[in-house]
Amino acid sequence: MAMTWRHLPPPARAIAVAASDAVDLVQADDRDAFEVAVKALAGTEGAGLVLGAVVRLLLEDLHPDGLAGDDIRRIGAECLRAGAGWEPPPDPHLVLVLLTGALGVHDQDEDAPRPAPELWTRHAALLVAHLLTSAPYPLARYLTAAFAEIERAELHD
Repeated sequence: MAMTWRHLPPPARAIAVAASDAVDLVQADDRDAFEVAVKALAGTEGAGLVLGAVVRLLLEDLHPDGLAGDDIRRIGAECLRAGAGWEPPPDPHLVLVLLTGALGVHDQDEDAPRPAPELWTRHAALLVAHLLTSAPYPLARYLTAAFAEIERAELHD
């Protein structure tokens, strides 16, 4: 049963629905609908922050003893293999940036051009879908936890 997310304010609800749709479509291998969902997700302000938190929460659950560089490389390689049949296939650099960024260890070069939001959200949805294959909980739980963390952080700033 899909979550309605009615309890969330409209901007957060839009992110939750769009992220859920995109990840569900990866899991269903519905490539045409996925591309449409990625555009919707990319159009939601704050999607990157939420998806980054979801990736971090997934990594924490999947690696409770912490992650080493080899773990990050292995996870990235697994994600790339899982997404190899997608057109275009995932970009190794973007997957690495998503993983290290979610963990807070990636220093973004301010002068480097940023990929289009659709490219980021596409890669994030593919990465989240891959991580969920081994996760102990469904996406809804990670989204709920991500929104709660973001809300706490905003209240304490």
